[in-house]
Amino acid sequence: WWLVRNTPSAEPPQDSSLPRKEPDYTMDHFVVERFDKNGRLRVRMQGDRLRHFADTEFIEVDNARVRAVAEDGRVTLAQARRALANGDGSEVQLIGDARVDSTGPRGEPIQFRGEFLHAFLNTERLRSHLPVWVQSQGSEFRAAGMDYDHLSGQLKLDGKISATLLPSSSRSAASAGARK
Repeated sequence: WWLVRNTPSAEPPQDSSLPRKEPDYTMDHFVVERFDKNGRLRVRMQGDRLRHFADTEFIEVDNARVRAVAEDGRVTLAQARRALANGDGSEVQLIGDARVDSTGPRGEPIQFRGEFLHAFLNTERLRSHLPVWVQSQGSEFRAAGMDYDHLSGQLKLDGKISATLLPSSSRSAASAGARK
């Protein structure tokens, strides 16, 4: 990736005022990692094919798999048939059979599924305007859309909602069983 990005091009300069619809580079079967200033891994993205678009600084990834590590060490895994990410990696749109597996604010596993999930990594939010399925501590929710704020632990569901809720004592037993 570094070599491709820093290798001089033999092509004549193009008019940068016109948006390009073609990628300026691609990578097949790649892994891209981002580290913090102390050398700790923060984000690892891999996939079958990556396309970079210079006019928007977006990357598009086929069969994307993401592993993000938060400041507190919490690991979030995400995957989708396609992903779009902005240049600094602060936003990732997961498209097609999208899923995010993480840990909730109290350490409980939480899963999100849908055809579209939009992750905002800097603010730890996950949104969708399309139908979603959410599971946490054995309870399940289905809705026409959602907005999840990890920092506050609030999940806002939109549209028609269906839910299967476990009593709190069952959730405690389910959590204890999951930790074993």
